[in-house]
Amino acid sequence: MNIEIQHLQQFYGRKQVLFDINLHLETGMFGLLGRNGSGKSTLMKTLVGLQKKASGSITICGIPIEKAKEIREIIGYLPQDFSVYPNMTVKQVLDYLGVLSGMAKKELEQKSHGLLAQVNLLEHQYRKVKSLSGGMKRRLGIAQALLHNPKVVIVDEPTTGLDPEERIRFRNLLSEIAKDRIVILSTHIVGDIEATCEQIAILHEGHIQYRGTVQGLLHETDQKVFSATIKASELEKFKSQYSVTSMLTQGQEVVVRFVSEKMPIISSKAVAPNLEDAYLYFIHRGERR
Repeated sequence: MNIEIQHLQQFYGRKQVLFDINLHLETGMFGLLGRNGSGKSTLMKTLVGLQKKASGSITICGIPIEKAKEIREIIGYLPQDFSVYPNMTVKQVLDYLGVLSGMAKKELEQKSHGLLAQVNLLEHQYRKVKSLSGGMKRRLGIAQALLHNPKVVIVDEPTTGLDPEERIRFRNLLSEIAKDRIVILSTHIVGDIEATCEQIAILHEGHIQYRGTVQGLLHETDQKVFSATIKASELEKFKSQYSVTSMLTQGQEVVVRFVSEKMPIISSKAVAPNLEDAYLYFIHRGERR
């Protein structure tokens, strides 16, 4: 199983929003990291056939993206704004969607029961959707995305607004289902990528700024992250000169962690980068181009 994206361009009206996107994805979890408005949702919608590509080529498991019916049969999708009829029960949602997809009653019953158990919603199957927590609704969204046993699952900003416990539960669920299929996790939350993905890409203003492994990203940011202690009164000026990733106020002084292409003139020391440092480094490097 693989996804091949070559020279993809995408527009909204006359405005170009994706520029020459080239990606190769295989079985497992793939993280697409970028700010809100970077083009992540546009790319996801293009992959699931909700938006026609302007130019370039996309094949999913050997099927050209133009064959919309075949593509829909192998893709499960959880959009950022997933919603269903609020007065339906959890079980009714899966039954309804299963009937729409043409599943036989017996097969649907077995499949929905297994999926609800997998996403830890079996004991809540008769609760109405409107009574579910945000995390439960996301897990129901994953269950509906898996209903037809897709080869590819695409989830767009799935943990936004979830509390830490629900976020961890959801990330573990994604890791589990990625064992035998391609799962694309699109998010602006660095922690979600760090906890689940080995292969990642950073998308910024429609351009791929990085494609590779998490370790490769950290390696490329080595000797680009520094720590310094400055006066609190100098903080605003410092922030105008450097990309600050974290700050810790200590009385009249501030310990700042920041990224820079070169060793700065101020008294500072190089520190080991974390994923958030590396992400911001590539984002700001893209802005300087």
